[in-house]
Amino acid sequence: MVRILHAVNIMDRAGLETMLMNYYRHMDHNLIQFDFLTHRSQEGAYDEEIKVMGGNVYHAPRLYIQNIPKYFMYMKSFFLLHNEYQIIHSHIDAMSFFSLLAAKKNGISIRIAHSHSSKLDKDLKLPIKYFALKNIHNVATHNCACGALAGRFMFSNEKFKIINNAIDLKKFKYDKSIREEIRNHYEISDKFVIGHVGRYCYIKNQLFLLDIFAEVKKYRPESILLLIGKGPDEQQIRKKAKKLGLEDDIKLLVDRSDVNRIYQALDVFVMPSLFEGLPVVGVEAQANGIPCIVSDKISKEILLTSCIEMLSVEQQASEWASKILNCNCERNQKAEDELRAKGYDVVLEAKKLQDWYIDLDDKTKGIKQL
Repeated sequence: MVRILHAVNIMDRAGLETMLMNYYRHMDHNLIQFDFLTHRSQEGAYDEEIKVMGGNVYHAPRLYIQNIPKYFMYMKSFFLLHNEYQIIHSHIDAMSFFSLLAAKKNGISIRIAHSHSSKLDKDLKLPIKYFALKNIHNVATHNCACGALAGRFMFSNEKFKIINNAIDLKKFKYDKSIREEIRNHYEISDKFVIGHVGRYCYIKNQLFLLDIFAEVKKYRPESILLLIGKGPDEQQIRKKAKKLGLEDDIKLLVDRSDVNRIYQALDVFVMPSLFEGLPVVGVEAQANGIPCIVSDKISKEILLTSCIEMLSVEQQASEWASKILNCNCERNQKAEDELRAKGYDVVLEAKKLQDWYIDLDDKTKGIKQL
């Protein structure tokens, strides 16, 4: 069995974490096992499922500048204790530099950097991120990305392997009976339902989405907005909803494990992100056949089916509302076939990733023999 150590922030229900779980669930665990090196002390939403499938979850110190010496001490002890790892696959974008540098210092042969975004998140760690991004090529032996835009952002002219954000297409297929069940449960059977899935943060631009929804309500008073996720902007969203007088028309469904069922209730899916790589939720929504309207700041690689359109985030909320109001809300019946043809069926894609890991592991054995 080959054990792969995945470096992440925390295994919560977010895009890259959900992508990893999609692949993990469809691996042959007699051949491949995933373990997770997180950078948070608290447990993640997926931790229990990981352990049930035979994986381990470890907690490294957070990557703050004052923690760097402590971090490298931890990683040295970690790799001394865990000599089963010869492959580390890091998913913390530019900050992967530090996990991969620690792995290099401790003799890990295969060090994979994986880009999931197209920009650096602007926070207090931004100067460190610029440094890390510039130097990641010195520590990674292999480069991966969710798409070409994300790959070019992190690796410039270097080669990279695209690993599609594949999903279980059957799980997200449109089901009229589930649609009726969910809409009855939330008492929205007679409503025009706009939906959005994403972490509550400025990147996802939910505050602008509230302005769009306010414009929609002028013409379709029976409209409801469902927001599925969690994050630091939750209170700001609630506050703005109240200010707009829409608190009774906006439902925040926090940290749901049944997002595949919630999609069934939607009439339109809207995603006005300020930047993205190739979001998993965009693939999920298309798999359900929902008409999707997404930001032009998302990689055009998200245009996978015939039910998705792009709109500039520079346009007014009223223009987004007009596009939503004029949507053809019928489900795309060809969505499953379209996505499978483009490499987004995780049942097929997991086998490819599994074979790649096994091939990499064989190479590490060859390196040791030399």
